[in-house]
Amino acid sequence: MQLNPQSQAPQGAEVRVPEPTPLAIQYYRSGNLLWGIGVLLSLLIPAVLLYTGTSARLRSLAFRLGRRWLPSVMLYTVLFTLLSALLLLPLSYYEGFVRQHAYGLSNQSLEKWVGDWLKGTALGAVALALVVWIPYLLLRRSPRRWWLYAGLTAAPLATLMLIISPVWIDPLFNDFGTMKDPSLEQRILRLADRAGIPGSRVYEVRKSVDTKTINAYVTGFGTTKRIVFWDTILAKLDPDQIAFVAAHEMGHYVLGHVRALIVVVTALAIVALYVVHRLAHRLIARYARWFGFHQLSDPASLPLLALLTTAVSLVTTPVALAFTRHQEHEADRFALELTRDNRAGATTFVRLQEENLAVPRPGSWYMLWRGSHPSLGERVDFANQYRPWSEGQRLRYDRLFR
Repeated sequence: MQLNPQSQAPQGAEVRVPEPTPLAIQYYRSGNLLWGIGVLLSLLIPAVLLYTGTSARLRSLAFRLGRRWLPSVMLYTVLFTLLSALLLLPLSYYEGFVRQHAYGLSNQSLEKWVGDWLKGTALGAVALALVVWIPYLLLRRSPRRWWLYAGLTAAPLATLMLIISPVWIDPLFNDFGTMKDPSLEQRILRLADRAGIPGSRVYEVRKSVDTKTINAYVTGFGTTKRIVFWDTILAKLDPDQIAFVAAHEMGHYVLGHVRALIVVVTALAIVALYVVHRLAHRLIARYARWFGFHQLSDPASLPLLALLTTAVSLVTTPVALAFTRHQEHEADRFALELTRDNRAGATTFVRLQEENLAVPRPGSWYMLWRGSHPSLGERVDFANQYRPWSEGQRLRYDRLFR
C-alpha cells in the first residue's frame, strides 16, 4: 500500500491540506448539479401525480383490489413508491452507476447495481407501506392533532430501524464478517475498552465489489450496536489511521449521538408536519378538483404530503446538518483525546479527501444543505492544532476513559 508522504511525517509535524485535483473539483460541481436536479424531481414528480389525477386513480385501483382500508392503503403506498422509483430510475442509474464509473470510483457490475436497486426499491416500498397507514389513521381519528402524534412516532420508528437494519437489511446488499486482521481487531477492541465500551463488535464489510471509496460507520442500537469498516478503508489506511477512525466511531456511541439525533429529528419532524398540515389544507381547498380528493385523510394525498415535506425540508435540513456537523466535530475531539495521535487523525482526513474525490473546503451553500460533516479542511486543521494534553490542560472527555 502506498501512503501519502505526509502520513510518514513526524508526530509533531503539521499536515498540509492538499489542493483538490481538477477531477475532484469537477466531481464536486457535477454533484451539486445532480443534487439540484434530484430536489427538483422530488418536487416535480409528486406534483405531476397530483395534478394529473394519477394518484387518485391509483388509490381507486388499490381500494378495488384491497377492499378493506388497511390493505388498500398499504397497496396504494406500494404502487406509489414503485411508480416514483421508476420515474427516478434514469437519474438513479446515472448518479449511482454511470457517474461513479466515469470518475473511477466504482467496481460495481451492472448486474450488481440492478440487483441492489431492485432490492432497495422493494424494501423501500414495503417499509413505507408498513408505516404510512399510521399518519392516515391519525388523520382519521384526530384531524387537528395528527401532525403532533405522527411526529412523535419518528422516535420509536427510527429506533426500530437502527435495531433491525444491521441484522436484517444491510446483509442483503453486502457481505459482513469479522475483521480479517486479528491483531488489528484486538487493537480496536482494546481501544473500545479504554473508551468504556466493553464487549464491542467490529465488522468488516466487503464493499470493494461496489466502490473504490473508503468509509466506516457506527450502526445499530442496544444489542445490535457495532462498528463497521469497509474493506476498502482497511486496505488503504495504516493501522494508526484505522485506530483513529475506530476511536471516532466509538465517540458517537459514548457521547450518545444516536439518541440525541433521534430527539432532534423528532422535534424537526413535528415542526415540519405542522407546516405541512397548514399548507396541505389550503392546497386541497383550492385544487381539489384537480387532485381528485377533498380530504387530507384520503390516501391519494400521499404525493401532496411528499411534495410539501420535501419543500419544508429545504428549510429544516440546514438545522439538522448543523447538528450532525457538531456531533462529528465532537467525535473527532473524542478520537484525538483517546488516541492522542494528531498525525493519524490529520492524515486520515487527507486520505479521505484523496480516495473519495472530495473538495477540502466546499462553499457555504454546500455546507448548509449537503454538509453532514465538517469540511475535511477544517478537520485536518483541528487535528493539527488540538492537543491540550501537551499543555497540561484538562481534556473534555478524559472522565469517560478507563
